[in-house]
Amino acid sequence: MSNIQQLNDLATQVRRDILRMVHKVNSGHPGGSLGCTEFFVALYNEIMELKDEFDMDGIGEDLFFLSNGHISPVFYSVLARRGYFPVKELDTFRMIDSRLQGHPTTHEGLPGIRVASGSLGQGMSVAIGAALAKKLNKDNHVIYSLHGDGELQEGQNWEAIMYAAAYKVDNYIATVDYNGQQIDGATDDVLPMGDLRVKFEAFGWDVMEIEEGNNIEAVIAGMKEARTRTGKGKPVCVLLHTVMGNGVDFMMYTHAWHGKAPNDEQLEKALAQNPETLGDY
Repeated sequence: MSNIQQLNDLATQVRRDILRMVHKVNSGHPGGSLGCTEFFVALYNEIMELKDEFDMDGIGEDLFFLSNGHISPVFYSVLARRGYFPVKELDTFRMIDSRLQGHPTTHEGLPGIRVASGSLGQGMSVAIGAALAKKLNKDNHVIYSLHGDGELQEGQNWEAIMYAAAYKVDNYIATVDYNGQQIDGATDDVLPMGDLRVKFEAFGWDVMEIEEGNNIEAVIAGMKEARTRTGKGKPVCVLLHTVMGNGVDFMMYTHAWHGKAPNDEQLEKALAQNPETLGDY
């Protein structure tokens, strides 16, 4: 898929999926999911080299690991729309015995999910392990991961950040959803992290920023640039500037919708701002 309008249409439909999923069960995390929609759409439709059939080994293709697993709605939607499993299965989100739990799990064998996630701070360690496995297998594909900016308050990240630079894990691109919000408020109010670019660079990473993280063309260009920086002795960090709740005016620029589902009236208003493009499930 290379037509920008098609990708934007897909992003609009993914936002509808997110909103409808969390509304149905009155549970889930719409804010960060909406903010990362363009990233996921670009990653799975333009950036990663993927095999036609999913397998857990992932040899001969790029791999992605979601560390901030609470934004599973956007992940599930994009995987389904990419053909990993039926779109209609989105209707089972967070239900008992569903493969689509609130945080991604592996015990039910959901295609596209290689690791259970949601315990914040752990995803980078997993991704580094996968990147090292690629090197051992002489597989020249790239490992991608996504992290929340508030998630970087967890100490395990910084051990992993040190390790990746020290051992030149240069087939790895870690993206940070830099929206400045977390569950209890703005990150600067909860626990300021200072200048993330300077910190990653001080730890030995190659760092770049995508200023328009909710512009599909900017995300594609930025992530393609990040890929050109792999294989040069340093892990790559992308600081992706996004807006939490992007695409729904009353959800934007606030932590209030980090983990809150819209009611019936709010859902109707939000869907009206994102007209159906590819068909609901």
